[in-house]
Order: sequence, then C-alpha cells, then structure tokens
Amino acid sequence: MLVYILRRLVQALVVMLAVALIAFMLFQYVGDPVANLLGQDATPEQREQLRKDLGLDQSFIVQFSHFVGNAVRGEFGISLRQGREVSVLIAERFPATLELASVAALIALALGIPLGVYAALRRGRFFSQLLMALSLLGVSLPTFLIGILLILIFAVQLKWLPSFGRGDVVMLGSWSTGLLTWDGIKHLLLPAVTLSVFQLTLIMRLVRAEMLEVLRTDYIKFARARGLSDQAVYFGHALKNTLVPVITITGLELGSLIAFAIITETVFQWPGMGLLFIQAVQFADIPVMAAYLCLISFIFVVINLAVDLLYFAVDPRLRVQPSGH
Repeated sequence: MLVYILRRLVQALVVMLAVALIAFMLFQYVGDPVANLLGQDATPEQREQLRKDLGLDQSFIVQFSHFVGNAVRGEFGISLRQGREVSVLIAERFPATLELASVAALIALALGIPLGVYAALRRGRFFSQLLMALSLLGVSLPTFLIGILLILIFAVQLKWLPSFGRGDVVMLGSWSTGLLTWDGIKHLLLPAVTLSVFQLTLIMRLVRAEMLEVLRTDYIKFARARGLSDQAVYFGHALKNTLVPVITITGLELGSLIAFAIITETVFQWPGMGLLFIQAVQFADIPVMAAYLCLISFIFVVINLAVDLLYFAVDPRLRVQPSGH
C-alpha cells in the first residue's frame, strides 16, 4: 500500500512538472510581458530595467526554477489586465467555482446513481425507457444550450429564479459562500443544474450498464442460489462491484466540473475562475492563464490520486494483490 501511494505521488509530481513547463512556455513565447506592462511609449532603458526586475535576462533553467518555486508558494505574478496579484484574483474567484462544482457534483451523484440502479433493475419498464431516452438528450445537448433553455423557462417565462450573478454571499473569514443566504441559493440553482446535467446522465448510463453486467456474473447467480434476498443481492453484492469502474469515471468528471465550468460561468455570468480565464484569454493575460492551468492540473492530480486510493476501500481484491499488479 505504501509503495503504491509513493509511486502515485511520484507520477503526480512528474505530471505537475510537465504542466508547469507548459505554463512557463506561455510566458516565454506568447506575447512580451515587458511590452504589455510598459506599453509602446517606454524607453529602451525602462524596458531593460523591467526585464532585469522580472528576471527575464537570466537563462531558461534559472527562470523555470524560479517559476516552479513561485508556483509552489502560489505566486504567479501580476495580472496584465487588472494589475493585481494573480494569487489574490484566484483566491477571490475559487470559492464561487468550487461551490458551483460541488453542488453540481452532489446533484449528479445523488440522482445519477439511484436512477442508474433503477434503470438496470427495472429494464424494459416504461419509466426506465423514458429515463434512457432523456439521458440521450442530456448527453447530446451542449451545455450552453441547456443553460439558455433553463434561463428561458425559469427566469424569463416563470420568473422563479435569477438568470445571472451569484447573489448575496456571506464571508467566513476570507472564504465567501452563497449557500447561507436564500438569494445565493436561488442564484446557484440554475447554473448548478446546467453543469450537472451531462455528468448526471453519464453516471446514470454508466451505472446501468455496469449493473447489468455484474448481474450476469456467476457470483451473483451463486448468491441467489444461497437464498439471499433481492435487496442483499442488488445492494450488498452487485452495486458494490458496480462502483469500481464508476469511481474512475466519476472522479474524472468531478475534476472536469471545475475545469470546464467555463461555459456555464459565461452563460450565467457566474463570478468564478472560468469567467476569469475567458477574460484572460481575450486580453492575453498570461499570468492568469498559467495560474489557471497549474491549479486545474493540480486538482485533477489530487482527484486521480484519491480515486486510486478509493479502489482499495471498494474492491477488496486489490488489497490482496501485489502492488505491482
């Protein structure tokens, strides 16, 4: 177990170094930070002095080592668009994105798993077939179209929910949350449902397919032959083994909720990291783009490591096999 964890940590470190190199290349080959900061009217002496202050006159290796060291401390320089520290901008926007992704993930898991189990156990019934038909729509429709449709129905026609913004938030130290105010919850519902639709339908279809596959295995037939109840067979044996591949896909999808919330945040003008990244791309704000890339990669690495460790809790076969398998 310890060797397995160490191996995964080393792999995660290699991945993060590769991502840091890609982010660093943005600074080197996408635009000139000196020209962006000083403008076209700066003198050659001012440009040279700023280049020295930024360390751009040093070798590639030295600059990259400084970049990695600063990234470990959460320092990515100054935003070229807003003139503020990137770490401050990320700290301000990250709570909104994490809140949106967490609620969307909760909706997807809370509905996707039981609906997938129901669709598998009641295969052929009308409601099960209806769920599968609706799941095709959820997988096929683009996120921005789902968001626009929800805005049209619930914000424009019914006027039940707001269509943009985060609403009232409460500060818990330096952390902001809208989950403690009714206005914040109302603003959160539409974007959270929009972001969760694809993951919900994907999890439902995956659980259904895996559940049907597990129910055909010999040990399920043996469990029935022993006289176990349907509830014990379905939820004590079949569902537990179904969750092993589901954990893999779900872990990656939860990471993508944060990474690819860009479209949802843009449609609903949600003040999160996705909207910040879109604005950075439009302005070629390289420090913000690099920080976003590193942070999202770190989140994926942590989620993948957690998923690997969850295997040991869900599948007892992995705990008895050698670590090299």
